[in-house]
Amino acid sequence: LNQVRRLLPPNAVGQEDLSGYLTRAKLDPAAASASVETLVHALLPHPVVLHSHADVILQLTNTPDGAALVAAALGQQVLLVDYASPGVPLAAACQAAWESAEQESVRGIVVLNHGLFTFADTADQAMAAHLELVAEAADFISARIGDAAVAGELAKADPLRLAQLRAELCQAEGASVVMRRDASAAVASFTADPKLLAAAKRGVLTPDHVIWTRRYPLIGTDVAGYAAEYAVGNMDYAAGDTAVRACSPRWLLDPELGLLSVGRDAGEAVATADIARHTMASIAVSEQLGGYRPVGGAHAGELEFWDAQRDKLARSAADLSGRVALVTGAGSGIGHACAAALLRRGACVVGWDISADVKTAFASPQWLGEQVDVSDHDAQAAALERLVGEFGGLDIAVVSAGVFPKAACLGEVDAGTWRRTMAINVDAVEDLYGLIWPYLALSHGGGRVVVIASKNVAAPGPGAAAYSSSKAALTQLSRVAALEWAKHGIRVNMIHPDAVFDTALWTPELLATRAAHYGVTIDAYKRRNLLGVEVTSAAVGNLAAAMASELFACSTGVQLPIDGGNERVI
Repeated sequence: LNQVRRLLPPNAVGQEDLSGYLTRAKLDPAAASASVETLVHALLPHPVVLHSHADVILQLTNTPDGAALVAAALGQQVLLVDYASPGVPLAAACQAAWESAEQESVRGIVVLNHGLFTFADTADQAMAAHLELVAEAADFISARIGDAAVAGELAKADPLRLAQLRAELCQAEGASVVMRRDASAAVASFTADPKLLAAAKRGVLTPDHVIWTRRYPLIGTDVAGYAAEYAVGNMDYAAGDTAVRACSPRWLLDPELGLLSVGRDAGEAVATADIARHTMASIAVSEQLGGYRPVGGAHAGELEFWDAQRDKLARSAADLSGRVALVTGAGSGIGHACAAALLRRGACVVGWDISADVKTAFASPQWLGEQVDVSDHDAQAAALERLVGEFGGLDIAVVSAGVFPKAACLGEVDAGTWRRTMAINVDAVEDLYGLIWPYLALSHGGGRVVVIASKNVAAPGPGAAAYSSSKAALTQLSRVAALEWAKHGIRVNMIHPDAVFDTALWTPELLATRAAHYGVTIDAYKRRNLLGVEVTSAAVGNLAAAMASELFACSTGVQLPIDGGNERVI
């Protein structure tokens, strides 16, 4: 802090230099970047300074008489400071107010259109003061306004319409994005009121939020119109080495669709939705307190397009960021490995499996696990609809669900086993293809399908008639899909694994039995291929993720073995 205090007025430090000075003042070079409000901390004689954009404070300050409302709610406990851009301007404004105040009686600083600062000797004391001031402001508001009427939740939306809207957002952004829908009662109440929708276009709740929400939401669904309107007087800017377009919406409000939040990944879309819900609730209250009037009106966001804010956006994007993948059979084995590989490469992944364990297979905002019986058409259709509501559309499908029935020679195959094998390994995929192709056709950069087939397609084995025939039929079905869907920009490629022993199919007892049959060790049995390598689920998953990437952008109809080399296949 001694280093930071040297930056306070009357010393002249430019906004463009502030980040560098704060970096040099860190005790640990590897620590997170300091907040620009560190300057406010430096001017106050307290070990702990706590800052928030508390809703109730902004509900008071984002009105024509904001200063008077805060004074009426909190009295002389707080210093009132006019809005100034965070960093040097805000520090100068707070310093002037602090030096002219009766400091002993002040418990906090309210920066209009920005938020609340409290300070104390300990973190607990600062938090207690913060919560007490927020509670007093909330009580003041409750006494002045009545309870708002709440509508019911919005009806289901056509998932294909949502996917089409996401496609338009991807086009405007120039990259794949994730889109989430909120059709809750609170959102329905807000979007049904034309006055509230008009108020939302006046600007952000606080300019700090502009990096998540842009200056205002799109009202309705005219993405191209929004981009043209927003671009006027608002230049694109760069965050690190990544160019960031600043003219596509980050949240949309529509009376039929509700709230749609947009992000480069699921985490960003969740954060945007959270801020949007706070914004809507605060706008509704401010309107009752005299009208919603954020700082700078519709141009508030321009106040925050400076280096310290751009740095918050700078991060390297994985090659599948913003893309949405479906993996069937994702609960275990190869399907689980495919899901893991796609998540590592930045995709949002929806996993289907007959086992309920799929719901908790991964702990990530990018993951949605669904218990789905792929042989049930209605179950697949309903799960696909939920997928679109969660992430906005579909870009990648990995077909991994399947069964390997007990070995039986011809003449011994049970008719029920045969039909079940075909139903899951072939019929369910034909059904899935019919459901997903319209969504894949809308994918920014083209849809991608990866099919987990089998070595048995090229080199079948005795006792596996049902399995071999079903995988051969699946391969032929997928080749037809590659032919039919190429005109829609969808590529379909197939993987033929063999001897993937780290799956539930291969128990320790079965491995031991088969190794003994060949008179070799278990390790040798696992590596009985030309290259002498062990083929793992992870290896298959990595190959599937690669096929879903730009690496295979010019390939469709490919059948690629991953078996360590098999003489019969070669």
